[in-house]
Amino acid sequence: MESLIWTGAVISLLGVAGLGWCILYVIRLRRMTLDDTEMRARMHKAVLVNFAALGISTLGLMMVVVGIFLG
Repeated sequence: MESLIWTGAVISLLGVAGLGWCILYVIRLRRMTLDDTEMRARMHKAVLVNFAALGISTLGLMMVVVGIFLG
């Protein structure tokens, strides 16, 4: 079960890294001067990556919890 915990921790950290990427991406977008449609299209990409990163992070945390309960 220890491998399940460590695998879950790595997956969770990948999700957190994705969230960090989203934050930096949006900060860079706000500094750019784009028209409304271009900004919306790029923000849509950030929202999709954000949801995926949250899902990955949640999956990793669930793996850690299951590994702790079974271990």
